[in-house]
Amino acid sequence: GVKVPPEGFIKKVREICTKYDVLMIADEIQTGFGRTGEFFGVDHENVKPDVILLGKALGGGVYPVSAVVTTKDIIGPDVIKPGTHGSTFGGNPLASAVAMKSIEIHIDDHLAQRSKEFGVYFLEGLRNIAKKKTIVPIKDVRGKGLLMAVEFESDARHIVEFFKDNGVLAKHTHSTTIRFAPPLIITQEEIDWALNIIEKVLVV
Repeated sequence: GVKVPPEGFIKKVREICTKYDVLMIADEIQTGFGRTGEFFGVDHENVKPDVILLGKALGGGVYPVSAVVTTKDIIGPDVIKPGTHGSTFGGNPLASAVAMKSIEIHIDDHLAQRSKEFGVYFLEGLRNIAKKKTIVPIKDVRGKGLLMAVEFESDARHIVEFFKDNGVLAKHTHSTTIRFAPPLIITQEEIDWALNIIEKVLVV
């Protein structure tokens, strides 16, 4: 439900993992590649995990691809001998080319910075809507970058259908929360348009 960890949480996890010699694995499949306003979610606290899981945005919306990123100390030739581990679709040349280009675009076009700036703007708009009387009372509005959620006091699954009928695609999660994750190339004009639709659907 887009639960934003409190400040210092990720850093504390790193400290505990280091103290007890436990690998810290960061699942960045949804939060990676600028989604939260930093290249990776852990970058908000300058934390370096031992393993990072990547997917979704790694394929740039063009091709399904995922990756596990770590160090030679953890999965180098002294740990796993080359050729002893494989996967059916691992190392697909097209997927690899798409992933490399996707990373290049994310960096060159400063998409994480766009996400940070437009995320603040979008979140402010959602919070302004939450101050009004809505068809289902709003409990919370939260998010980081262009990953946001509106949590309602009761079931809100039907609201997603109202959004869809008006041209806005969103995802309900845990029945009471609606998640918004627009493309990182979204413009301010498109955000304003979406906010107008959201307000039209929600406000009574």
